[in-house]
Amino acid sequence: MVRIVTLLAVVVALAAGDVPAHATGRPTLEVVGGAVAKSGEFPWAVRLSMGCGGTLTAPRVVLTAGHCVGPTGPNTKILVTAGVTDLKARNALTARSVEVIRAPGFTTETRGDDWAVVKLDRVLRLPAIGLVPDASGDQGQVTVMGWGQTREGALRQERRLHYATVPTIPDDTCAKAYLAAKVTLVKEDSICAGRHGVDTCQGDSGGPMVRRGRSGWEQVGIVSWGLGCARDAYPGVYTQISRFRTAILAAIAKLSS
Repeated sequence: MVRIVTLLAVVVALAAGDVPAHATGRPTLEVVGGAVAKSGEFPWAVRLSMGCGGTLTAPRVVLTAGHCVGPTGPNTKILVTAGVTDLKARNALTARSVEVIRAPGFTTETRGDDWAVVKLDRVLRLPAIGLVPDASGDQGQVTVMGWGQTREGALRQERRLHYATVPTIPDDTCAKAYLAAKVTLVKEDSICAGRHGVDTCQGDSGGPMVRRGRSGWEQVGIVSWGLGCARDAYPGVYTQISRFRTAILAAIAKLSS
């Protein structure tokens, strides 16, 4: 199969030190062509120890990609770093996973249903991000972010959070591009986005695609997969939250009880 990597190329160093960007066949995400986030700029963005991103959607619940975690059930393997854009900052908050709920229909990144929620072992007293209320926000300019590689093939992921603004790409245009690479896009589950030289990349998987709503930032998508990083012919592919909003909210409520 074609080597697939997720959209947001931001070379990131985790709290324990720099993390190699492994050249595997699994999709990964970092931000290529992005800017460094200021301290406190995206307080709900978190980093997961397996090299993925996520968002705090409730005081003890993180939303991420299904391909970043294991199956539904008890899970104490994930360390979450939160509250900082610099993963080595002294004021970083940490928590450990307790339980995971992964989308029931998930099999692989490219087949859709790529979302999961993670229950933490303690409350994180940080702002939580809301989910986009409907599909009306699924088109236009969006912001993507992550601690992944900042260029395809980079040997390290980033210590500091990177972000970029990119336009969404019509589903039909995106599907046609990937079909040429013999990869079928599940259009009803996905949002494609990117522009010349700007994309998510390896290490950004699970991180957010967001936009400004009436009450602040709203999450529109989840970094899922892509072919390479910032290749003009292949936009990044994100899980479309409006498609799964009801199921995600139910899972968050279950883990919050």
